[in-house]
Amino acid sequence: MIAIAADAAQAPLTFRSVSKRFTAGDRVVPALRDVSLRLSLGQVTALVGPDGAGKTTLLRLAAGLLLPDSGSIASFGLDTAAAGAQLHQLIGYMPQRFGLYEDLSVLENLNLYADLYGISLQDRRQRFAELMRMTNLQKFNQRLAGQLSGGMKQKLGLACTLLNRPKLLLLDEPSVGVDPLSRRELWQIIESLVAEFGTTVLLSTAYMDEAERCQQVVLLDSGEILHQDAPAGFHRLAEACSYQLSSPVLGKRMLQQRLQMHADLIDSVVQGDAVRAVARPACPPDWTAIFDTAEQVRITPVPPRLEDAFIMLLLARHEEKSPVETVCFVPGNGSRFLATEQPAVIEVEQVDRWFGNFQAVKKLSFEVRHGEIFGLLGANGAGKTTTFRMLCGLLPASNGRLRVAGLDLRNAAAQARARLGYMSQKFSLYGQLSVRQNLQFFSHAYGLRHKWRTERIAWALQEFDLTEFADTNSVDLPLGYKQRLALACALMHEPEILFLDEPTSGIDPLARREFWNRINSLAAQGVTILVTTHFMEEAEYCDRLLIMREGDILAAGTPAEIRSRSQTAEQAPAETMEEAFIRLLELTGASAG
Repeated sequence: MIAIAADAAQAPLTFRSVSKRFTAGDRVVPALRDVSLRLSLGQVTALVGPDGAGKTTLLRLAAGLLLPDSGSIASFGLDTAAAGAQLHQLIGYMPQRFGLYEDLSVLENLNLYADLYGISLQDRRQRFAELMRMTNLQKFNQRLAGQLSGGMKQKLGLACTLLNRPKLLLLDEPSVGVDPLSRRELWQIIESLVAEFGTTVLLSTAYMDEAERCQQVVLLDSGEILHQDAPAGFHRLAEACSYQLSSPVLGKRMLQQRLQMHADLIDSVVQGDAVRAVARPACPPDWTAIFDTAEQVRITPVPPRLEDAFIMLLLARHEEKSPVETVCFVPGNGSRFLATEQPAVIEVEQVDRWFGNFQAVKKLSFEVRHGEIFGLLGANGAGKTTTFRMLCGLLPASNGRLRVAGLDLRNAAAQARARLGYMSQKFSLYGQLSVRQNLQFFSHAYGLRHKWRTERIAWALQEFDLTEFADTNSVDLPLGYKQRLALACALMHEPEILFLDEPTSGIDPLARREFWNRINSLAAQGVTILVTTHFMEEAEYCDRLLIMREGDILAAGTPAEIRSRSQTAEQAPAETMEEAFIRLLELTGASAG
């Protein structure tokens, strides 16, 4: 057993020169390389980094579920290699999929975890009541976990993890796939744990706004700690590098494209009706070389944020710029037309969907035009995925009319499916098939044959930078590469309509930028995009949005129109889509699912 120094006896978690490797086929993959880390009592620390950086491995090592190949790990002075039973009482760990048993009810899941922790019948009554109050799940005790919305599953998973009142709480991507209102409730729970019980929290997250709320941030890349500091320390790295630009002449999408082509600017993202740009350190851009006065570009320096430093540090290490991707496969579509001038290619008229006595979609009506990026937003359980599945011909409507590409889905679902691509939340890949085999399977399913099939597979491997992983099973891919493969599979047959159901859930900021560059390129060529997302900054890329609530329409319009509708007598219009989304739900009495 490795001895633990006295100064680490009270530290919630200490890593000393920890390395961990895995074997994938014939390759040895280093997941962590000589990592040293120490958490402070009662603090919340965020683990951030690109997909495959080693965040989940670090958390599983901290929980004692894995053992290091070299180095030592201690929690409250106990070596994780020798003190498994004792650590079980000190540490709570919630994996990405919450660790729930979906065939058991809420109460049965709690009882199962209470049995595992050895909690007496007398103690569990008090703890159940306390956790149900904290998570607001009192009314759902008898509901099966598999029938809960994403937000409810998140809260139940956290309640099960907190049953033994851990001193160290480890959370692996706890807010993936949940709406902004549920994310806010999660953070209220975390902050109350720290304030009331002095709990130490280590969480991984793909959302930089969540990392901003933490006392410490650890940036991992390729299994190594690239930088560790308080959020304010990250801000200092990007001081005087961030700008906000707007132009009534160019518009936000054209403005972003112009900025992406400039060598001194390493990042640009749509933010409301403007674009946020980040310059290289000590390289203030020559704006006169990018824009002329007739374009009326307004440029305002803005304070740095953690995400700016995240992008800056990673791109500096890899000596590259935030990627500008192009996906060219729609012949004859070289420019994007105004969506308002185009015919509707998706029509939803008075559609209902019932599951037994539960109505998931209620008299829903909207249309999506040719070449438009159309966003469906809503709290978990609002009916977005049900609507998607109906539009893809995977689920029949109970009532109403659905038309896609001019075809009525009630009697021509198969023909309609041949003209659209679908990328689901879980990516719908076959985990035990290699990247190449997944491409072969989907191209065959879409009816591609002979030379066309061979050409499209070669295109996908090259276009999505998957050649290196061609013989790797998709289950072993980092999340960002699974996303690339899933999008490639959806595009194999060159669809004219693309359905994207929460396509960037849990994906890091770099991968999100790459993804949206591809989607903007597709839309520019006339491909119609229908997308759901819980990441509200992405909603700004949409031409129009529809916010659903309990199967019905809460609000519809352009992003600017949605933000303006959040105005009240006491509040100005929301500055961000996330703030507008939460306000609109609260104004109508909706709650997170």
